[in-house]
Amino acid sequence: MTIADPRPITGVFPVLPTPFAADKQPDRVALRVLVRYLLLSGVDGMTFPGVASEVSELTQDERLSLTQLVLSEVAGRVPVVAGVSSDNAGVTMALAKAAADAGAAALMVAAPAALTTVAAQVAHFSALAAAVPGMPIMLQNVPPPVGAGLAPEAVAEILQAVPQIRYVKEEALPSGQRLSVIRQLAPASLVGVLGGAGGRYITDELRRGAIGTMPAIELAEVHVALFKAHRAGDAVRARQLFTRMLPILNIQAVFRWALTKYVLHRRSLIANSAQRIAGPRLDAFDQQDVDAFLHDMSDVLLPQAMLDQCHVGILPAST
Repeated sequence: MTIADPRPITGVFPVLPTPFAADKQPDRVALRVLVRYLLLSGVDGMTFPGVASEVSELTQDERLSLTQLVLSEVAGRVPVVAGVSSDNAGVTMALAKAAADAGAAALMVAAPAALTTVAAQVAHFSALAAAVPGMPIMLQNVPPPVGAGLAPEAVAEILQAVPQIRYVKEEALPSGQRLSVIRQLAPASLVGVLGGAGGRYITDELRRGAIGTMPAIELAEVHVALFKAHRAGDAVRARQLFTRMLPILNIQAVFRWALTKYVLHRRSLIANSAQRIAGPRLDAFDQQDVDAFLHDMSDVLLPQAMLDQCHVGILPAST
């Protein structure tokens, strides 16, 4: 039986992107810098790889080596959720075993879109649970075409049948209502439900009992401050911070990876904003908007001098 990290998956667990060099090869140095940024921001843990990591564009070998890099850089300081989703069940099992052996705290697996019945989903997750006994599983319920976009009642059926699924990441909309139904129907084996979707619905999710959030990383320290306010029972402060983030989150909803990498580049955390995945890119007007919104948020962002420390011992800070 795998001896899993006993720390619960609660709080802020941002999904690391995959930084690429100009030749679109993974920039492993930059990935280490981003891990350091998240640790500096005070996150409860982190996730890699996921949709925000351009995981569909990574080879199996890249996924294995980059996940190992993240776990090595974290060095046990916070729990790491490893994404092991794949269209190929054999690949999922191989990734899951490697992540468990490397020290991941939990395995995030999207309910496959190709499996159209609850029985098929149960068989898939049961096989995964048998392959990594003792390892907590997180069912990621992501909308098609990436995932199955299961009804909350179907998610609850799967949870009943596979108690090793300890967490759900609910990203099908409306996520708040779905989260409420899952919590109502779930067995005692479920530790809790986390939100995703870039953190765009976090205040609703938290009011309904979400135990955490898995946003993209470009505003990690603000998500941490928001969750700190939530834990302190300060709903007004949490809502204020959410409102401060909304302009960036609105742009992120459209541009996804391009927005995340542009912000990280502007904050001198990555040297190149290259991406492999197809999608819209920011033009000069979009960039001006993002720059203005970042300026407006400067009082709740870590100062540049602190961010520069993330490069120490790795590479000079980018300009």
